[in-house]
Amino acid sequence: MNISKRVQALTTSPIRRLTPYATAAKAKGKKIYHLNIGQPDIETPAQFMDSIRKFDDKVVAYGNSQGELPLIHAIKKYYKEWNMDFEDSDIYVTNGGSEALALAVMTLCDPGDELLVFEPYYANYNSFARTYNVNINAVPTSAEEGYHLPSKEVIEKHITPKTKAILLTNPGNPTGVVYTMDEMKMIVEIVLKYDLALIADEVYREFVYDGEYHSFGYFKELDNNLIIVDSVSKRYSACGARIGCLVSKNKQFTTEILKCCQARLCCPMLEQVGAAALYTTPTSYLQEVNQEYKKRRDTIAAGLAKIPGLMSSNPKGAFYVMVKLPVDDAEKFAIWMLEEFDVNGETVMFAPGNGFYDTPGCGVDEARLAYVLNCEDLEKAMEILAAGLAAYPGKK
Repeated sequence: MNISKRVQALTTSPIRRLTPYATAAKAKGKKIYHLNIGQPDIETPAQFMDSIRKFDDKVVAYGNSQGELPLIHAIKKYYKEWNMDFEDSDIYVTNGGSEALALAVMTLCDPGDELLVFEPYYANYNSFARTYNVNINAVPTSAEEGYHLPSKEVIEKHITPKTKAILLTNPGNPTGVVYTMDEMKMIVEIVLKYDLALIADEVYREFVYDGEYHSFGYFKELDNNLIIVDSVSKRYSACGARIGCLVSKNKQFTTEILKCCQARLCCPMLEQVGAAALYTTPTSYLQEVNQEYKKRRDTIAAGLAKIPGLMSSNPKGAFYVMVKLPVDDAEKFAIWMLEEFDVNGETVMFAPGNGFYDTPGCGVDEARLAYVLNCEDLEKAMEILAAGLAAYPGKK
């Protein structure tokens, strides 16, 4: 049996690839504080399951390939509340934000084309690109600059005749950066100058802790170039529901996206019923969640500040923080923490930073921490991390 070179070129997820080590550690009785994956512990709003329980169709039939109208209308109403106007025909329901990203790449790029991203970047962007033989062209950002964008001149040097789209997350995963209005205007200028697509991954829109959030959907001049990727996963703590969407006013793009949606038939009916109900969640829920994550951000920041030799970013949004660890290799350290280290039977798991970079050798001593645990657990996790760094034989 032949295995394609395309799939062999895919990389393992830095977020999940250490799972076998965690499984073995748990089998030995260790408790693990999971900082490796962005799985909120906030309770999913009750209306998700309530609406599914009330579903009384006699047959769970195929749904509309574009998405069920109640959900599309709920999404449209949601964007209206954010001062963005979209038509039904601009919105396409997907199997999570992941499928939205994959379909966008497939629709915009041919094999050999390029996506411009800013590293460190969400690791699965690499998989979405390589699945379709599309290349990543990564523009470096730095911890010292808070992972903000470099100058327009630097970005333009990375644009080639093969560049078809800029793909970015705002607020950022894994960095927690929230782009300024000046940075956003710069991206808009570049997109229009080179007639590129802009894939704006805005799934963390509600998770901004300092200042206001601005969407790329606010730029009317981008109407023909913008594709927004969204999801209920983080917003409503419904990661397992796997409901996202693609939103675009470019009719040529959406015509082709509909073909893709038809090819995979439809998204799950019951999850769409639940997702439509989630969009009725009071804004007070989102405000309370925002305040809770701000406390968690401040808690993990305080803990990290006490660790000698560790350098931390200052995240303004999402629920991730990138850190530079005083170790020879963050992945080796992560495995050592799972296999050989614990404090009273407890240890910490995080995502090694090298998986969020395209440039070889970058991120070797970095890690992404997801502050998705309650404040008490985060404080304990930081104490264990500090103890582990002090004891690690490969520390710098």
